[in-house]
Amino acid sequence: MAAPHHQLHIDWTRCDGRGLCAELLEDAIGRDDWGYPVSRRGDPARRTNVPIRDAELEDAEDAVRLCPVLALTLLRADAG
Repeated sequence: MAAPHHQLHIDWTRCDGRGLCAELLEDAIGRDDWGYPVSRRGDPARRTNVPIRDAELEDAEDAVRLCPVLALTLLRADAG
């Protein structure tokens, strides 16, 4: 399987654990005991950027648009 072309960046200074992103991207994002998003992919220690598959791109865009605290940004994986 090819590497994901996008990453969902979580700004931890804004996130308050409402969980909308986890609902929209349940295969990519879970929730910890306090409701904050955790990546289901990659290194758990690097949970700021969640790899997003092409098939999830529309849901990721919805999560960015609908996040009530503007804590999400969609990045191209090659953007660093």
